[in-house]
Amino acid sequence: MLSASTRRLTAACAALGALMALPVGLAPSAAAADVQSQQWYLSAMKADEMWKTSTGKGVKVAVVDSGVNPSTSSLRGQVLADEVPKSLSYGATKDSAGHGTTMAEIIAGTGQGGGLKGLAPGAKIVPYRIAGKELSLSEQNKAPDVAKVIRAIADSDVKIINMSFGDDIPYEDEEAAIKYAASKGKLMFAASGNGAQAKNKVEYPVSFPYVVGVAAVDKAGTVGKFSTHGYSVDLSAPGVDVPGWCDATFQSYCAHQQGTSEATAIASASAALIWSAHPDWTANQVLRSLIDTAGREWPKDTPSNYLGYGIIRPRKVLENPHYDPGSATADPLATENWRGKPGSSPSASASGSTPSAPAKSTPGGATSAADTSSKPSGNTLTWVVVGAAAALVVIGGAAFAVIRSRRRA
Repeated sequence: MLSASTRRLTAACAALGALMALPVGLAPSAAAADVQSQQWYLSAMKADEMWKTSTGKGVKVAVVDSGVNPSTSSLRGQVLADEVPKSLSYGATKDSAGHGTTMAEIIAGTGQGGGLKGLAPGAKIVPYRIAGKELSLSEQNKAPDVAKVIRAIADSDVKIINMSFGDDIPYEDEEAAIKYAASKGKLMFAASGNGAQAKNKVEYPVSFPYVVGVAAVDKAGTVGKFSTHGYSVDLSAPGVDVPGWCDATFQSYCAHQQGTSEATAIASASAALIWSAHPDWTANQVLRSLIDTAGREWPKDTPSNYLGYGIIRPRKVLENPHYDPGSATADPLATENWRGKPGSSPSASASGSTPSAPAKSTPGGATSAADTSSKPSGNTLTWVVVGAAAALVVIGGAAFAVIRSRRRA
């Protein structure tokens, strides 16, 4: 008879296998020398201007994923593998899928050798590998437990935890570890998920309190059709038509990848830029600055079902030397965290029609008026939020799911 932990692992891997079977629509491999030209979000977010103020120097970001390859041209000298506890270091620098390395490069890649240029190239990466479908059962069993990884990071000097993975099963030990990390002042970002076209299921860790959920948008400000929506979405970031490693062979990059994983990495990098410029700020203040300056055209205290509090614009914080981040101790997501991250959200499209996905309900069970309003609201947003040409946000995009499965001890 299978143990409970084995059954949970088998179920998680089966779910991942089904998702990975979805059509991903990847373009032919892109030459490494040309990959930076495909990073449209860097110019859209005016990265060159931000780098005059901050590059993320002095900030460490933990990438909890499929492992990180420190030998790519863009990550040489950027990965602090020695800072991973030996008991949790299995496979940390042997990326089993290419996914974790892509996230690390999106965050802190130097761009050397024609590789991906990170949004926060001055930041450093602390890598962790968790169990995934691409691993053999033996390797899955050796992969460190997610809860133990999060607790170890909480006890380190890492400031930001990037979790570009998801599971539809909530585990109490993970939730407790996340709560502990929050108490230690860590800022945690997680992918909202790529299952909107399927059942739009609630996922974890993004739905746990104290985790900032990130949705994906494209260069026109369009919410990715795949991007899971609901109460777990707190912010949104570019995550459509971005390049990344094709696989674990690291022979070439692929164009037109997309997912909330990439959006999460960009959100983590944005936080690193701000925290580097303001090292005395707390996680609450860094997060509040991202929320307050996010691009939106609806009331700040009414998050969108699809975009959360809006599309991140770290530039708006960095360009204001007198920016007031507010209370160091007050959680900017206190209402969501207290309720388990529920709430109401505007979701009517620019044309006034209701999106294909169901409107989110308020804690009392009634549908929010903002969800059924015929007026433009939560999905009507000009792309000036990141500096590109104005465009209305609609529900659209293509599906690409990369959700990590995890071993449970």
